[in-house]
Amino acid sequence: MPQTILAFDYGTATIGVAAGQTLTATAAELAPLKARDGIPDWKQIERLLHEWRPALLVVGLPLNMDGSESELAARARKFARRLHGRFGVGVKMMDERLSTFEAKQIAAERGQRGNYAAQPVDSIAARLILESWLGRDSG
Repeated sequence: MPQTILAFDYGTATIGVAAGQTLTATAAELAPLKARDGIPDWKQIERLLHEWRPALLVVGLPLNMDGSESELAARARKFARRLHGRFGVGVKMMDERLSTFEAKQIAAERGQRGNYAAQPVDSIAARLILESWLGRDSG
């Protein structure tokens, strides 16, 4: 049975969001969420979960290139724990190394430049994280 999955690219100012499903292993970017020092508007997340009814949440884990954890990785793990604690939905972490770099390249190819590039990059990264998760899961 196909399942819907939401992914988050955690950031301190913006949290990228993407939705996907297991049948086609594809994902789509959603509007990014604003955060204040890494704290999202939990009501916005609650609305997203109510709308999409995901079976699972995937949170990008921003590891350093050598595989060690960055300070942001610890904050992403805390965000993941809070998602699970508040909403009771399963949460998995996904290595997101290079997803932001790749997302910026995609944004540039789409013609997004300057300040406009910052916003959608987060949700592009969330889509890439989710597509990686879906690909890994089915392979």
